[in-house]
Amino acid sequence: MACHFLTSLPVGVPSSNFNRRGVTVVLQANVSAVSSKKQGDAVSVTRRNLISKVFLGYVCSKLCPTDSAFAEQRDVFREYIDTFDGYSLKCPLNWIQVRGSGADVFFRDPFVLDENLSLEISSPSSSRYQSVEDLGPPQAAGEKVLKQYLTEFMSTRLGVRRESSIISTSSKVADDGKLYYIVEVNIKSYANNNELAIMPQDRVTRLEWDRRYLSVLGVENNRLYELRLQSPENVFASEENVLRDVMDSFRVFKSAA
Repeated sequence: MACHFLTSLPVGVPSSNFNRRGVTVVLQANVSAVSSKKQGDAVSVTRRNLISKVFLGYVCSKLCPTDSAFAEQRDVFREYIDTFDGYSLKCPLNWIQVRGSGADVFFRDPFVLDENLSLEISSPSSSRYQSVEDLGPPQAAGEKVLKQYLTEFMSTRLGVRRESSIISTSSKVADDGKLYYIVEVNIKSYANNNELAIMPQDRVTRLEWDRRYLSVLGVENNRLYELRLQSPENVFASEENVLRDVMDSFRVFKSAA
């Protein structure tokens, strides 16, 4: 976010001179254009204008954060608590909530648009989970998570191919005494540059995207909760600490519903 102040040229001052030499020309033009009787008043007014602009610029710099300052807010977190559905998490302060995504909640990075988090909850009418261990051991849960991702990414386009792998699976008991599973996978998407070409040499395969997916799974209220985080692999190393802080913050609890 940036604040801009528009300034107009004094009457009688050529715009070309102003563009080349800046405010100094404005002052000199004003002084030479007025009579000696009004010279002091003109200089005084111009000085007051300059002082006002300097002051306004200072105020703007304090009140209007720059893009870099806004980006630094990714290391500052806000807490999101849903007492109705029974979960809480922290997300970077500058991430934007997007509604209508289909997930229970969805936030995205305003700068890295392919980086986001979402929360999925199983239907209360079709699931009776007692523990995250109902999914099996962490490795089995990881395979289910990866299969679900690949199902969601199925494409009807010709020449589209996915490559996927499970990077790691683990479990932890958080400070709330509940067991959580952590799953990390990588998925790459490839597509032909000319899917309708007849000759194979005219169909060149290219990498569309390469992403890291991180999931935290927990069970409460007889429902399975999955916190999902997505990040492009080419920025994951620089974003990893922030993403892991989000993962570590995720908790499920008895809902108010």
